[in-house]
Amino acid sequence: MDFQKPLSVKDLSERFQFEVIGDDQLIATGINEIHKVRPGDITFVDIPKYYDKSLQSAASIILINQHVTCPDGKVLLVTEDPFAVYNQLVWEHRPMKYLNSDRGENLSIGKNTQIDHGVHIGHDVVIGDDCYIQPGVFIGDGTIIGDRVIIQAGALLGTDAFYFKKINGAYHKWRSGGRVVIGDDAEIGAGSTINRGVSGETIIGAGTKLDSQVHVGHGVVIGQHCLIAAQTGIGGKTIIGERCVIYGQVGIAQNLIIGKDSVILAKSGVSKSLRGAETYFGYPADIAREKFKEMARLRQLSGEDF
Repeated sequence: MDFQKPLSVKDLSERFQFEVIGDDQLIATGINEIHKVRPGDITFVDIPKYYDKSLQSAASIILINQHVTCPDGKVLLVTEDPFAVYNQLVWEHRPMKYLNSDRGENLSIGKNTQIDHGVHIGHDVVIGDDCYIQPGVFIGDGTIIGDRVIIQAGALLGTDAFYFKKINGAYHKWRSGGRVVIGDDAEIGAGSTINRGVSGETIIGAGTKLDSQVHVGHGVVIGQHCLIAAQTGIGGKTIIGERCVIYGQVGIAQNLIIGKDSVILAKSGVSKSLRGAETYFGYPADIAREKFKEMARLRQLSGEDF
């Protein structure tokens, strides 16, 4: 998530009474959770086992709850509750804008785009040329839709991330400050749901087609020209390469990488990253021909005819 106006470390430290370790001349140009950080970003860490990952990440400014050695070219801002500060900054730069009618503010709609009755569109949404948006669709704040996109009835784009932090036994909601980006010539099936990123983008690549009732979690990136069949669920921040084919009722866990040209057969459960250019099946999903051999051996051991 980019800031509209950069923030200086000095201003942040004065406002929040941070102890500063490192280069206090740095400027923050954005804020992201650790999976999405870029140079110039603020991120946070409050669990020691993740300190090294954060310190070695691309982030320039790290909110942290202990004194540690600061890597060169970065700055640490020490505070008792890094998450609270992080979440507050996201709220401030992506404030809640309520939708009091079926159209939000600052809406851009391209030429020859058809929007049927009963569509609700949030604030700061961009929709390209020659799109068709069917009845009952919701398009959340900040969503960007390319040209020639079809969104079928009842699809929900840009809903909040299912992302909570457990503090003292209770779950606290992260502000969803990211957005959804849909590439040209994509199609979103009826009743599908696509969560916006927490601070980054959820991306559906150009030419990709989603069947009905597909769920795409926050921060997921789906490459170009993929086919994803009904009742598939994709966990947050997973990356799916180009030209993948995913059959119905597949479950894909969070934070995985699915290599390009993968085929995942129906009802499979993907719990680890897949290298791609193979057909996968089963739970946990593995190369299909190996899974079929395994099943055949098990039937032989049990004496079943097949």
